Amino acid sequence: MQGISESLAGRASYLTLWPMTRREQRELGRCGLWEELVAANDAQWPDLLSADTAGPEDWQELARRGGFPTPAVHMTSAEDRMVWFDGYVRTYLERDLQVLSSIAALPDFRRLMRAACFRLGQLVNQTEMARDLSLKQPTVYRYLNLLETSYLLVRLPAYSVNRTKRLLKSPKLYWGDVGLAMHLSGMAEPTGAYLENIVLLDLLVWQCSRLQNTEILYWRTTAGEEVDLVIETEGEVLPIEIKSTNRPRIRDAANLIAFQHEYGADARAGLLLHTGTVIEWLTPKVLAVPWWKVI
Repeated sequence: MQGISESLAGRASYLTLWPMTRREQRELGRCGLWEELVAANDAQWPDLLSADTAGPEDWQELARRGGFPTPAVHMTSAEDRMVWFDGYVRTYLERDLQVLSSIAALPDFRRLMRAACFRLGQLVNQTEMARDLSLKQPTVYRYLNLLETSYLLVRLPAYSVNRTKRLLKSPKLYWGDVGLAMHLSGMAEPTGAYLENIVLLDLLVWQCSRLQNTEILYWRTTAGEEVDLVIETEGEVLPIEIKSTNRPRIRDAANLIAFQHEYGADARAGLLLHTGTVIEWLTPKVLAVPWWKVI
């Protein structure tokens, strides 16, 4: 863009190219079944999902390889991916980031990146991060903004009927590529928050390709009730809960039920994505479904 003299205002359209989805990696050329789920009647969901032939997958292995084409598709060993991710981080810090904004304290920026990986799925608390990293709060604010501007960080807004309140409530923090987040954190095994991140990224790919206005959010109350993801589109909201369990129970649907009670007729049936193999209604309005049947 720096080499273009014209602003192109009114003459250009933009599409955000997120890392590859699971189905793209499997040569299916698409994201998950979100469009079909939104378009179908809730009662049709079990048949729609049962008919899908994408096949199961180990979500932890998917998290380790991420969605960048080289490590996700062309590399098979953890050692090769480690070398690639390390090179990516160094190139980003030493070259790409400097184009956006000159940063002298690269070690501090790298420490913040790692700290953000340990806070996947948590509320963004810049004051707490500044204290933990011994950095000034404005510095943390600036670094997080740079990560978000360069699409390495995703801040997920909170759902509220009042749209102004969405801007005031603390967002949740996720990464633009789960494999990169795994590399930066140095964790041997991904936690359930990484599965949330995988589902979120698939949703963002779908959202960016839609013409209809679509919001991807999370829901949380002062009482501690929380729904991982909420799709808001065409006047309705679809709540999604993600559990890294292969045997979901009714108690796992408690927050989805609370959300439905709160928003009544505007709330569609909830999806509880799990790591098992069974599609079943846990309640008349909560469908438990394997995550790999959806994305």
